[in-house]
Amino acid sequence: MVSYEIAVIPGDGIGHEVVPEGLRVLEAAGAKFGLAFSWSEFDWSCERYAETGRMMPEDGLDQLAGFDAIYLGAVGYPGVPDHVSLWGLLIPIRRHFGQYVNLRPVRLLPGIASPLAGRGPADIDYVVVRENNEGEYSEIGGRLYQDTPQEMATQLAIFTRAGVDRILRYAFDLARGRPGKHVTSATKSNGIIHTMPFWDERFRAVAADYPDVATAQYHIDILAAHFVQHPDWFDVVVGSNLLGDILSDLGPATAGTIAVAPGANINPDRSAPSMFEPVHGSAPDIAGRGIANPIGQIWSGAMMLDHLGHEDAGAAVVGAIERVLVESDLRTPDLGGTATTAEMGQAIAAAV
Repeated sequence: MVSYEIAVIPGDGIGHEVVPEGLRVLEAAGAKFGLAFSWSEFDWSCERYAETGRMMPEDGLDQLAGFDAIYLGAVGYPGVPDHVSLWGLLIPIRRHFGQYVNLRPVRLLPGIASPLAGRGPADIDYVVVRENNEGEYSEIGGRLYQDTPQEMATQLAIFTRAGVDRILRYAFDLARGRPGKHVTSATKSNGIIHTMPFWDERFRAVAADYPDVATAQYHIDILAAHFVQHPDWFDVVVGSNLLGDILSDLGPATAGTIAVAPGANINPDRSAPSMFEPVHGSAPDIAGRGIANPIGQIWSGAMMLDHLGHEDAGAAVVGAIERVLVESDLRTPDLGGTATTAEMGQAIAAAV
């Protein structure tokens, strides 16, 4: 039996409801495939911030360093500004551990209807690869003359050749292993005069090393429109931190609900733990009611299994999600049903 030490951070809101179901399904997969998990839970959250003034303790990153992976629920809650919760927990983890790949599959699962007329599962099946450590999400900048009519704010985006090239190469390598063998680049080089033309130049340079992979490039505005009108065009889509963030929310919306969308923050060289989390937020409007959809959390667990080298177990979890959706009428309210979070998690665990 292979054993793993996993750090568990339920976070805020519905994170406390969907994470237990994710753990339930991972335990079921472990029992089937000979995997053992040791879960260490951390109460790092907006609630902790309200009590202590910190989202996590000063040595939080040191505490996480020895784990094989990090399994996160959701972060954010009314009363704590979003930039405080993000920069107090998620971004430090992503950057300290070199998780420069944010990987977000976009699939229309069988049994879920797309809001796009006439689209089925074969039409929406691609992956958004988002640069996760630099780009537009920079700490460099500031504000001047606050609370005066002359108040101003600046924000500096950081695009390095090393950072851009490594995320592009990850996208091309990923595409090489997929049937479509196609990479689309998101840009805005007609309006952002320095960083985006640089991104485009590096995209062309890296693409030259992958003659077997087809390419396309779109400005972010028309690319967003194509996600809606032509989702079947896409295989692997790569974008900067901001553009990839936007696209990887839009994509799952076209696939029925963002609640089923999984995500991974990956350190490709495995020198530090990677982190796995659903795309959805903490949903304070429904928190505590036991009706949140746990599929995004569960599918993120499948991505964790893949990363740990157990693709068979990961595939079994995704297959179980699909069977529950196809073979039963079990649905949480966001999908038009009445099932509870626990009922959905229990059904998927049983299907594993």
